[in-house]
Amino acid sequence: MILDAFFKALAQLGDRRFRNVLLKGVGLALLILFAISSLFIWGTGWIVGESLTLPWIGEITWVDNVLSWAMVPVMMVLSVFLMVPTASAITSMFLDDVAQAVEDRHYPGAGPAVQVSLSDGLRDTFSFLGVMIAANLVALVLYLIFVPFAPFIFWALNGFLLGREYFTLAAMRRLGRVGAYRLRRKHALTIWVAGILMAVPLSVPLVNLLIPVLGAATFTHIFHRLHPDG
Repeated sequence: MILDAFFKALAQLGDRRFRNVLLKGVGLALLILFAISSLFIWGTGWIVGESLTLPWIGEITWVDNVLSWAMVPVMMVLSVFLMVPTASAITSMFLDDVAQAVEDRHYPGAGPAVQVSLSDGLRDTFSFLGVMIAANLVALVLYLIFVPFAPFIFWALNGFLLGREYFTLAAMRRLGRVGAYRLRRKHALTIWVAGILMAVPLSVPLVNLLIPVLGAATFTHIFHRLHPDG
C-alpha cells in the first residue's frame, strides 16, 4: 500500500499545482532563512558593540566586525541544515492544493473537502516549523554521541514528524482535526513507516526539497486507503 501510494504520487510530480506549491514553499523558506541569518549576524555585532576594552590590551574597535563576519559561514551551514524542515513547514501552508490535485485525478467521487481556515493553517504551519527545527537541533547531539547510527536516528525522527504532519493534513480535509487524530493513532505504525520512506530522500540535496509535495500526495493516497469512505 505504501509503495503503491508513493509511486502514484511520484508519477504526478509534473502536475502544475505540484510545481506551484514547490516554488512557493522553497521561495518563502529561502526568504525566511535569509532574514533570520541577517538578523542574527547584525544582532551579534550589536550585542558586542563597536568597541571592547580588554585588560593589558586596551580598547579594541574591530571585534564586532570580526564576530559578525565569523557568523556568516556559521549561519550558512545552519541554513543548509535547516532548509529542509523550514521548506517542509512553509510548504505545508499550500499542501491542500496538492491533496486536491491527487483527489481530482484519483478520487473524483470523494466530493468536496473541508477547507482549513487561514488561522488554523498558519497555526499548524508554525507549530510544525518549531517542532521540526527544535527536534533536528536536539538530534544533533544524538548524532555526535551515536555517530554510526546517525542516519537511522535522522530517518526515524523525521519519518515520525513527516508522517504525523502530512497524514494529519490529508485526513483533516475529510474528517476534521479530531477525526484525523483518531485515525492517525489507529494506524500509527503504518504512518511512521511511510514517513520514513519520505525521510530517506531528505539526505539527498535538491531531491529533499521535493519531499513536502511528494509526502503530501503520498499520504493523501494512504488516507484514502485507510479510510475508503473519506
